[in-house]
Amino acid sequence: MIRPLYSLVVIGAQPLLRRKLRRRGKAEPGYLEHVDERFGRYHSPTEPGRLWVHAVSLGETRAAAILIDALRQAKPDVRILLTHGTATGRAEGKRLLREGDAQAWLPWDTPRAVRGFLEHFRPGAGVLMETEVWPNLSAACAARGIPLALANARLSEKSLSQARRLARLSRPAYGSLGAVWAQSEDDARRLAVAGATVQGIFGNLKYDAAPDPAQIAQGRDWRSTSSRPVVMFASSREGEETEFLRAIVQHRDVQWLLVPRHPQRFDEVAALVAQSGHTVARRSTWSESPAPADVWIGDSLGEMALYYGLSDVALLGGSFAKLGGQNLIEAAACACPIVMGPHTFNFSEAAELALAAGAARRVGSMEEGVAEAVALARDAEARLRASGASERFAAAHRGAAKRTAEAVLALLPA
Repeated sequence: MIRPLYSLVVIGAQPLLRRKLRRRGKAEPGYLEHVDERFGRYHSPTEPGRLWVHAVSLGETRAAAILIDALRQAKPDVRILLTHGTATGRAEGKRLLREGDAQAWLPWDTPRAVRGFLEHFRPGAGVLMETEVWPNLSAACAARGIPLALANARLSEKSLSQARRLARLSRPAYGSLGAVWAQSEDDARRLAVAGATVQGIFGNLKYDAAPDPAQIAQGRDWRSTSSRPVVMFASSREGEETEFLRAIVQHRDVQWLLVPRHPQRFDEVAALVAQSGHTVARRSTWSESPAPADVWIGDSLGEMALYYGLSDVALLGGSFAKLGGQNLIEAAACACPIVMGPHTFNFSEAAELALAAGAARRVGSMEEGVAEAVALARDAEARLRASGASERFAAAHRGAAKRTAEAVLALLPA
């Protein structure tokens, strides 16, 4: 059996996990909170029967928020257990909690830790968001008769290749899931190859997100005060900002807005911009309106709708390095056209649909991306067409939240 060997490796790696938590905790103190939960030791009072939703990080937690809202519309008294793997995910998830809900870290995937988690919380059913499938967790839920589903499920070709290399471990993990609801036909095909039984193709939950209209209005109000076109680099990733700063040197007549993907890098990115010779104004220092600067830094959480409202065009972070791209659906819902690089394998279907709809444009490099975004920002007629196409594209693909919520609630015991 391969899983016992896997368990030995995971148990042996626990000291490395503690060291990693201490290291990350220096930049993000949230990693130093409730550390015992990572190893299956939970001390808070609890009640059995909650619907357990696991959202590992920030993006998955935002998708979980859409699902949880739909669940509460269908069943107002549903009680949620929300688990995470990252500090940003947990901080975002805290805002979703209501009386009767609970929140915790999902434990490290050892048999003992998983047993401690399931025995303490005794969930009525579990929902893993998007990609999080763990061998011991899946096996333990199946053995205890806890229905476990993978919702908003996606699997890239790269991840499928990794699963194939570890097929003796991954196939039983996927195969023991009680339900899998894929985002797209391509995801469904890849998940089936990995060993999952796909019950439905429901679409992407993120299309059902409703941007905050007050934020969009505020952003557009601030945009009207700028005499220069505003171009955002949305959800930038490490390694991309340096390339971006080199590319914008020849476009001094553009107002640049840079929003890093990870909040622990806000200070690092602001320093990088200043070192490149640009003046900087951070969102956290603005009062009534954005302060004058070459580059604005979006250093706040939960305000992406404001930033998209403020921007004429956005460059898609994670797509210019080989990172798979970030979510472009929120930009489309805010009517902000996207220019993306060559690497969008994490959101391949959404990227291709956006291209076909005229809501996005693809380029081969950061230099080309900056030039394309600037040209579009300056062309009022083309920008208006792309903005309308973005809104129509986002609206055309809604409905996954209701379909997924109905399927999830069917898993719960009567």
